[in-house]
Amino acid sequence: MIWNEKYECMSIEERKKLQLERLKFILGYAYERIPFYKQSFDKQGIKPSDLKQLSDLSKFPTVTKIDLRDNYPFGLFAQPLENIQRLHASSGTTGKPIVAGYTRNDIDTWAEVIARTLACGDCGKKDVVQNAYGYGLFTGGLGIHYGAEKIGATVIPISGGN
Repeated sequence: MIWNEKYECMSIEERKKLQLERLKFILGYAYERIPFYKQSFDKQGIKPSDLKQLSDLSKFPTVTKIDLRDNYPFGLFAQPLENIQRLHASSGTTGKPIVAGYTRNDIDTWAEVIARTLACGDCGKKDVVQNAYGYGLFTGGLGIHYGAEKIGATVIPISGGN
């Protein structure tokens, strides 16, 4: 089942063009707004404008779990806290928790992506989704919930319990 014809039915060339546009944008956005990324890119001797084709992405530094912990709690946020609608975090059992902040747009995008995923499995308005993912600070449960609601399915949020 097709959920979003514009994106799901575009040609490979169109998809690659869109991916390149979005990667250029997000690399520049991160470089300008998040000191960690500016320092990381500068240390590697690379600028966002060096992304000319998709394969150039391999030239950019990656982020490790240690980087996520070293920037606890909000050091990797590209938006000020007042624009963050929801916070999720790991338990921190093996170190500092990993924190993720979501804007309203992030949550809307997340719901759209999960709706597309569910539609691939032919899930729709006539279906019931029993969501057994956790609804705590783990992000998976809410993502499935949002996507199932967006697609019009009935959601049974059971989660895990004590």
